[in-house]
Amino acid sequence: MDWHEFLVDSDETIRQILKTSRTIAVVGIKDESHAHEAAHSVPAYLRSRGYNIIPVNPNYKSVFGKPALNSLSEIDEPVDIVMLFRAPANVPMHVDDAVKLKPKVLWMQTGIRHQDAAHKLAKHGIKVVQDHCMYMDHLRLIRAAA
Repeated sequence: MDWHEFLVDSDETIRQILKTSRTIAVVGIKDESHAHEAAHSVPAYLRSRGYNIIPVNPNYKSVFGKPALNSLSEIDEPVDIVMLFRAPANVPMHVDDAVKLKPKVLWMQTGIRHQDAAHKLAKHGIKVVQDHCMYMDHLRLIRAAA
């Protein structure tokens, strides 16, 4: 298996990911008191478009009325995408839990890249999107086409 095929950079692959995914675990999500920040506004938008958002942030009791989990290891349902709102230096701490969770995709939001983590995830068959805003990609590739 060539792990490079799991590093996503084409609009068509991103479009398919967004069209076929329903459940997104958002690591580093923020609550309503941070409504102006992307770590809240992006998942809020995705929730408004019908995605099931699983909040993962040990600093909150709940987000969107759902219990906020401390880590990916607490998730007990299938997840299509793990979205990270964490600084690049913090990405590796989530990789092992993501591998165990087996999402189809690990998505690093705008400004977030980590090649070693991407390589490890890809070797486990998990697609990796780096340095992309899911909100902007959804507007550009899904809503604009509707």
